[in-house]
Amino acid sequence: MPFVSHAQNAAQTTAPATAQATAQVTAPTAAPSAAWTVARTAPTARLRHVPQEFVHKRVGAEVLLTGWAPAGEDRVTVTARWPRGHAFYAPVSGRHDPMLLAETLRQSIPLISHALYDVPLGHHLIWQHFTFEVASGAMFLDVGPMNVELRITCGDIARRGGRLAALTMDIEILRDGRRLGTAHTRFSSHAPAIYRRLRGDRCTPPGDTGPLAPAVRPALVGRVHAEDVVLAPAPMPVPAPIPVPAPHQWQLRVDQTHPILFDHPVDHAPGMLLLEAARQAAHAVQSPLGGAVFPIRFESAFFRYVEFDAPCLITAHVEPTAYPEGNLSVSVTALQEDNEAFSCRVTLARATP
Repeated sequence: MPFVSHAQNAAQTTAPATAQATAQVTAPTAAPSAAWTVARTAPTARLRHVPQEFVHKRVGAEVLLTGWAPAGEDRVTVTARWPRGHAFYAPVSGRHDPMLLAETLRQSIPLISHALYDVPLGHHLIWQHFTFEVASGAMFLDVGPMNVELRITCGDIARRGGRLAALTMDIEILRDGRRLGTAHTRFSSHAPAIYRRLRGDRCTPPGDTGPLAPAVRPALVGRVHAEDVVLAPAPMPVPAPIPVPAPHQWQLRVDQTHPILFDHPVDHAPGMLLLEAARQAAHAVQSPLGGAVFPIRFESAFFRYVEFDAPCLITAHVEPTAYPEGNLSVSVTALQEDNEAFSCRVTLARATP
């Protein structure tokens, strides 16, 4: 079954991240503040079951969504439960990993597509851009699982032949009725025949990636286990009198046997892998500065598919102006065959007890 977070084909998304967001978003491009404030009470509704196949996961334990209910025209409420501990998205500085929120939002895209807009199973859902922000103080660990509510408004809906072709989602995320964060994303939907035409001869069979590159030191990227590291040392420049890797540059490490990032076979690098690469690169950039950090905001754009059969270079640099209020912002790009495939600005906050 297709994975929702595929990178967008260049023929459909060729503008820079900021230009694309301006062209496709009717609301402001920046997500609203994720202050830890009391939100309005959601209307009572009978929650409906979330079929496992509607979130494109093969392993039932990885389904985070617990229910959904229509909340008005092109509006829906989705509920989720986060485990206190997760094999891959483990707690960060005593808080839930923000990537749990990213995966929750990713799962909500196919759910809404199939349940609300009648997109057939087997259609490919392709990310165009994705921004989310969390209030770090709201992500604290409790004694048990954490219940999350997503209030989703869909807009800029495009249809092709009566079927959903693309839409934008604005999401308010709540924890026990209090504001946890916000998100904004747009994706497109393609029937299998259209997807095959878009992919052409670059549709690499799953598993055909060659030898797995060695991982960088796990602690450098905020990981404990080497198998969870998605960055490898960058290739040495050639020719070079003294081979020295470029600073803050790595090669994307694609392990298709990873049980979480590759829950099922896909024909190119999934979006969640690219987001994880951005998080790890941002952590590696700030690591020499010392002190624990917590990612609070991701602003990403998907320009091209990241293929399995060519190296993908990940580059990161600290932006000269911190955003917001003294936090550290790191820009990450993914370059493959001299083309920018993905970009992400990751904002890090100092982790406080």
